[in-house]
This record gives sequence, C-alpha cells and structure tokens, in this order.
Amino acid sequence: MTLTTDPAILAPRIRVLSSVDDAHVRQLADVLVDCVEGGASVSFMLPLTRERASAFWRRVGEGVERGDRLLLVAEDAQGIVGTVQLLLEMPENQPHRAEVAKMLVHRRARRQGLGAMLMQAAEQLGRERGKTLLVLDTSSAEAERLYARLGWMRVGVIPDFALLPDGGPCDTTYFYRALV
Repeated sequence: MTLTTDPAILAPRIRVLSSVDDAHVRQLADVLVDCVEGGASVSFMLPLTRERASAFWRRVGEGVERGDRLLLVAEDAQGIVGTVQLLLEMPENQPHRAEVAKMLVHRRARRQGLGAMLMQAAEQLGRERGKTLLVLDTSSAEAERLYARLGWMRVGVIPDFALLPDGGPCDTTYFYRALV
C-alpha cells in the first residue's frame, strides 16, 4: 500500500491576524508558556501561569485592533506553533521604522524553518507599510544565528540586560535590518 501525503496539509503557513479571539489566545499562550519553560528570556519569569500568558495575548490583541502592531502566526495541522510581532507605533520622529518583537516558536516545531518564515514575512509587511528600518533584540544565541543568516546586522551586546525565566542574568544583543 502506498501512502500519499498532501504537502499543503502538512506545510506550515504564515498569516497575519486582524483580530485575536479566545482560540488564538489559548494557542498563543501555549507557545509563550512553552518558550518560557524552555528558558527563553521574553519578558516573563517562571512560573508563567496560563492566566498571565493569556492576559498578555489579550493586550496584544488590543494593540492589533488599534493598528499599533501586526501579529503574525505560523500554523501547522495542530494550530499555532509560532508567532512574531511588528510594532508599528513609534515616536513621530521615527515613522520610517518598526520593531520586531516576541519571535517565538514552540519547541515541538523548531528546526523546520518557521523562524525564518516568520521573520521574512515580518520584513515583507514592514516594506508594505513603508518602513525602511527594523530593529530587534534577543538573548538567544540560536536566534542570533538565524538573524545573521537572514541578513540582519548585529549592533552590539548589553551585558546583564535582562533575566532568564529562572532568575539568572543574560546579555541582550541588538540587531537592525535596512529594508531596501
């Protein structure tokens, strides 16, 4: 017996959410909790409760509805497995730039190119909105390698800038990408 698989069903897809409903909040909270439990320094400390994670995504949803940010998600057959945000609300002397934030991929979906897909989609959305400069920061060596591979320029490191979820200090590296 030969089994055939439809790649369109198995391949993850990236899309922009125009609103964030309860189902999105649950799935996004799963991704955030997984990343924090995996040691990601993304503004949250352990233990990260589902309630705190959900409250964060509801606030993000409010920003999406106001147009302050764009929320991209990566989905597979099981639902949302990754996300990234493009923060558009900048000071009036910086209308040309946006900030990339909370690029997260669930541990079960890593090493499949989702991070690169999310970043490339964020860059394209930035271009479409007239942005010529994107900035981001990270405390992950793995993410640093991804950003460098995608053409982002490393600016520098601030030692002990933040804390890891378990309370230990971590350095933060800043990157930028000119969109031309």
